[in-house]
Amino acid sequence: MPSFAYEAVDATGRRQRGRSMAESAGALAKSLEGRGLLVLQVAESSGAGGTSWWLPGRTREVLEFTRAMASLLPVGMPLARALDAATGVTTKDVSEAIADVRSRVERGVPLADALAEHRRFFNALYVGIVRAGERSGDLNSAFARLAEQMEREEQLHSRIVSAAIYPLLLASAGTAAVCVLVFFVLPRFVTLLEGSGATLPSSTRALLAVTTVLQRGWPVLALLPIVGVALFAWARNTEEGARAWARVLLGLPLVRTLRQYALSARFARLLGVLLGGGAPLLPAIDDTMESIGDPVARDDIARVRAMVREGSSMRQAVGESTLFSPLLAQLIGVGEDAGDLRTFLVKSADIFEERTERTTQRLAALAEPAMIVVFGAIVAFVALSLLQAIYGINANSFR
Repeated sequence: MPSFAYEAVDATGRRQRGRSMAESAGALAKSLEGRGLLVLQVAESSGAGGTSWWLPGRTREVLEFTRAMASLLPVGMPLARALDAATGVTTKDVSEAIADVRSRVERGVPLADALAEHRRFFNALYVGIVRAGERSGDLNSAFARLAEQMEREEQLHSRIVSAAIYPLLLASAGTAAVCVLVFFVLPRFVTLLEGSGATLPSSTRALLAVTTVLQRGWPVLALLPIVGVALFAWARNTEEGARAWARVLLGLPLVRTLRQYALSARFARLLGVLLGGGAPLLPAIDDTMESIGDPVARDDIARVRAMVREGSSMRQAVGESTLFSPLLAQLIGVGEDAGDLRTFLVKSADIFEERTERTTQRLAALAEPAMIVVFGAIVAFVALSLLQAIYGINANSFR
């Protein structure tokens, strides 16, 4: 069943946004209307988790399209012609979406509204920055700002992935080596050791007992990858799964700090970009909330928005959060005192992105020797247990 993002207004006039599973957009709209909501928009969502801006494999194409628009509009090219020309840097799916956007723009639909019809490629942040650019009459800067933001996120993501590649390869190689020992090497020694009649050392008996259990339970071990894939799909495609996964990450001691830095950086960056595009504070917080992939973070940002709407300062609202770093509230407070919140949000994002990358590199650096020690200890225990048993057999043969 597909997931849809919706936007509606309740009886008090308050705007509500969320995601829900439904058979179709029409079915979801009818369900929302049955709850007394006035439906403004329903669009198919790329996933309840919202962990990325765009579909996998399409980020680069959307970035190239944004770069093209940032280059074509400043030279005076009309919007419809610029959209048509920018289509050339994309492939079928994105190209068809942009062609539909161009046809809507030619019929008089605002560009932001036309982009909002294709949330698979253009999320709330993208649409929000374009809408702010349209309102301020500076669409050129809006696309330039979007291109800069997307490039920055892509670079940060690439650096984090690069830092994690070697530990993952090391873990895979170590796991494969242990599996070879347990399922292929040790069984050849079992018959020899059991048929010798010698009393086996306790370490060897323990090793053989563990090996027997693993060999008999191999169907369960074989199911683990399937269970892992199923859990990943559940966490990515359902709101409940994404929320459970987010809570697990925030409950791990070292990962919690890394997650705080990453969410603080993303919140500050997105809000700063939107404010820089001319968006008012409350709508900017709304679009930031929709663009944050972490469901727990979205709940916290909704709390921040409610406090700001009631008259609290951003420093106070963010300072009461247990999710964002305390430093973020301090920097926001300095920005409010200086009357330049946007600049200090951007500076905060730079600080937390640097901390995110540095913390990731430290965790990767710690993981490498830890895995070497663990797998080395396993191999050493196996070798020592076998050598003790073989030595005992040879010693008995001379008696």
